[in-house]
Amino acid sequence: MTVMMDKKQVNDVLRHNVALLSKLSEQEVGMMPATEAPLPSVDQVKQIVTLAKRIIFPDYFNKRQPDEAIRAYYIGVHMEELTTLLTKQIAHGLQFCEDCEAIRTKEQVYTEAERLALEFIGELPEIKRLLYTDVQAMFDNDPAAPNYGEVIFCYPCMNAMTHYRIAHKLHELKVPVIPRIITEQAHSKTGIDIHPGAQIGEYFAIDHGTGVVIGETTIIGSHVTLYQGVTLGAKSFKYDEQGNMLNVPRHPIIEDYVTVYSNASILGRITIGHHSTIGGNIWLTHSVPPNSRILQSKAVDAGFQDGAGI
Repeated sequence: MTVMMDKKQVNDVLRHNVALLSKLSEQEVGMMPATEAPLPSVDQVKQIVTLAKRIIFPDYFNKRQPDEAIRAYYIGVHMEELTTLLTKQIAHGLQFCEDCEAIRTKEQVYTEAERLALEFIGELPEIKRLLYTDVQAMFDNDPAAPNYGEVIFCYPCMNAMTHYRIAHKLHELKVPVIPRIITEQAHSKTGIDIHPGAQIGEYFAIDHGTGVVIGETTIIGSHVTLYQGVTLGAKSFKYDEQGNMLNVPRHPIIEDYVTVYSNASILGRITIGHHSTIGGNIWLTHSVPPNSRILQSKAVDAGFQDGAGI
């Protein structure tokens, strides 16, 4: 027989733990920004990406408008909303900026946030151009893609690259926190982990995509294709005299027209020369010249039967 606790016991447990959790610990205080301004909103950052997608792919993520004037009206409405939301979230994110000593008052913060938001708006045409090259690359690389619409609507690569290209521009503008929130939203949904600091050229394709990792200082040229499980990572880390980790170039440089097949790991500040092919399941820690083909050794058939000899 289950014995129910009385209401007073339940309330006592709740009150006790509310009291404990509402007190800021030293560790918690040390991890919070010094200001008491609101922190960025993950939900509003998600809405920023949604608005950007409606502007970049208006016929896919909005009601299709054959009349250009009506189309311009809706894009204008979305752009105004995007500017307002982005300004607010950048302002909240600026409190994490370590190099913003000159921005102190609330008015200065919002003035700087608005400037950065408008600079980002000015980059939207270039973001759109790059994303349509990615659509083309994905369509050209996958015979299973029957049309461009399926690539835009369904392919995890396009979801990840839309988030990345938006985040990368904000990263270039030195906006704190917000770019990483954007790329991590795509990471959690697609399994593709691209740091906003990575530099990726046009006509970029990731087939399937799950498990792909692209580190912060990676440089990728144009017309590059990756398959699932590829890691473009760091081999080791450098430290200063105090033992602090240094943020220095530590990820690969992938030149133009390179294809990297599934589950390959390319590690360290090495260069993969243009027009090279890196086979699946390769562990690569040295540079290779242009036109290279790096393949795994052939499997050996030992001729076991029914588990004999294993």
